[in-house]
Amino acid sequence: MYIRTTTRKSRDGSVVRYVQLAHNEWDSQAGYSRVRVLFNLGREEDVDREGLKRLVRSIARFLGPEETARVDAHGVNNLTFIASRPLGGAWVLGQLWKKLGIDRVLGRLLAKRNFQSPVERAIFALVANRALAPMSKLAVEEWVAGEVYLPGLAAIPVQQLYRAMDFLLEANETIQHDVFFAVADLFNLEVDLIYFDTTSTYFEVEEEEEGLRRYGHSRYRRPKLPQAVIGLAVTRTGIPVRCWVWPGNTADVSVIEEVKKDLIGWKLGRVITVIDRGFTSEKNLRCLQKSGGHYIAGERLRAGNEVTEKALGRAGRFKVVRENLGVKEIVVGQGEARQRYILVRNPEQAERDKVRREAVLARIKEELARIGDLNGAPHTKACCSLIAHPTYGRYLKTDRRGQPKIDWAKVRAEERLDGKYLLRTSDDTLAPEDVALGYKQLL
Repeated sequence: MYIRTTTRKSRDGSVVRYVQLAHNEWDSQAGYSRVRVLFNLGREEDVDREGLKRLVRSIARFLGPEETARVDAHGVNNLTFIASRPLGGAWVLGQLWKKLGIDRVLGRLLAKRNFQSPVERAIFALVANRALAPMSKLAVEEWVAGEVYLPGLAAIPVQQLYRAMDFLLEANETIQHDVFFAVADLFNLEVDLIYFDTTSTYFEVEEEEEGLRRYGHSRYRRPKLPQAVIGLAVTRTGIPVRCWVWPGNTADVSVIEEVKKDLIGWKLGRVITVIDRGFTSEKNLRCLQKSGGHYIAGERLRAGNEVTEKALGRAGRFKVVRENLGVKEIVVGQGEARQRYILVRNPEQAERDKVRREAVLARIKEELARIGDLNGAPHTKACCSLIAHPTYGRYLKTDRRGQPKIDWAKVRAEERLDGKYLLRTSDDTLAPEDVALGYKQLL
């Protein structure tokens, strides 16, 4: 098959060129080949050239790099296709690596040691692999050797990857410190707000062990797999400041003191730490105020809670600071007992909460009707199951006979919380809208 052009002369004398996809077929009776037009692409000036380019790329992918190279080299002697490797993703990562100064930081630390292997390149290989094609350290050895082009690293034995990991572990704090300040200088970062949160990662093994791999609260609903807890502090623009790793059974509320101590050592200046409600305790909040620091903390908003009731009962309208974001300031107590709260309301979230609750209530009514048709043990089992349900049970209570029914007082109490969340801050210089917007970036 090939592309050919034909010409025709119009009555006015102009020449029109047409483009066709053709194929030569041998005519055994005539003794010569005839042209068979497979597809008319139309006038030359109307041909979809971009479409043809896409077709060429599609054909090249189908043929593979070796056959494509042979086609491109048609007529060139002594050209042998050896191999091809992807470069694009690794090249972009390499440029970011240099732009952020990570190569210089590692090079400066490695200069003090007598390593014979390319440790900086090995670390880059591990990072590039994690970004492009995550796999085990052992598999990275094969990946570098045959599946990617990494400038300055043709191959890397797995033992050298393990040595690079040992170096990272030994120089962990220094590397994080130097890389962050190199990035801070590059982007002229403002480190006035620091957001802190945790996540976890689990291991595909059955047993926990001393050290990091421990059973704990699983965010991925994999309670039977050991995990590690990872903490990350970032700037208001999302640039990482520092990370931590703890055993999988570490409670969120127990790590704030260590985080604060480590960040004080970096001498970042006056910092306001923003934390979610999972970290909020009086001990943690006092810790965050050390060395002139302040906090913005999420508070649990629960019907019946003293602070919640004071916040919800405070008269006054919400001040609209942004579309779908209103704030109301509440001050509780005086002197040393004085606490400053900001009640935040999102009308769109309030509507979503309402719709979600109505769907839950509709489902509860269906279940109550179904249970009413049962007798004996099946009835008792269904009642217990419904009351114990983590979602349905919160809207239920039992009557004098022990039968479940909807708790409408609880429903009305939940309605008051729709679209709202409560914040607490130790900094009186922050405007309510700044507190709300600062916390909103953490969500």
